[in-house]
Amino acid sequence: MNVTALSSGDLIFAAGLVILLALLSFRLKLGLGRQMVYAGIRMTVQLLLIGLVLQALFANSNLWLVILISLVMLTAAGREVRSRLKRKIRGFFGFGVGVGSMFISSFSVTLLALLVILQQDPWYEPRYAIPFLGMLLGNTMTGVALATDRMTSLFYEQQEIIEQRLMLGETWRQAIADLRMDCMRTGMIPMINSMAAAGLVSLPGMMTGQILGGTPPVEAVKYQLLIMFLIAAGTGFGVFCSIMMIERHLFDGRHRLCLHKLSKES
Repeated sequence: MNVTALSSGDLIFAAGLVILLALLSFRLKLGLGRQMVYAGIRMTVQLLLIGLVLQALFANSNLWLVILISLVMLTAAGREVRSRLKRKIRGFFGFGVGVGSMFISSFSVTLLALLVILQQDPWYEPRYAIPFLGMLLGNTMTGVALATDRMTSLFYEQQEIIEQRLMLGETWRQAIADLRMDCMRTGMIPMINSMAAAGLVSLPGMMTGQILGGTPPVEAVKYQLLIMFLIAAGTGFGVFCSIMMIERHLFDGRHRLCLHKLSKES
């Protein structure tokens, strides 16, 4: 494969565009400049570190190291989900929603792909396992965060409507049926839009990377289709699991809404 090597100067030039955008944000008082710079620095450090880790891991395929890195990725994703909520769920359960839903969805879908579709030997080959899990976690994290944030916000905004429906004799599942569908739609729409636009509006990242690396375009398309289908399934299952966990947590055995389990808007 003939890949054009990038120098430090090339990366600095690209980073300069982000800094220019941050300066424009400061000028217009958008309040996003500091966040852009912080996110850029954090991304650089994280990617450089994971690059070094993966380089060592690829040279020595070890199941326990793969599991350890996977758990670190899962924990970080769960923390990101909780941090994006305007109204956070109190206690450890708030962290467990993100971790639990993504573990059920992303891990199971990744394991299915490794064992049934790719059939690598060993099945935990880091060159496939880590990138696949990373793409699934990243996209599932976005869907879960959007859905859970929508649900916790709607529960506060429509508290009186929910309680009135409960007083009219509906169960808690019936009282929030419309909210549930709205939240699931919110979590799934970005993934559906990505699937609909792939190839026509945008060339997805994995496909672009493989083409730049010298992979024949048709083969790159096959891998991109595979990962898009897996991401869609993982996102859908993750959103479904997170919504089920939250709605069950916020109602007690007597069908009463327990908003004290949510923190104030942050």
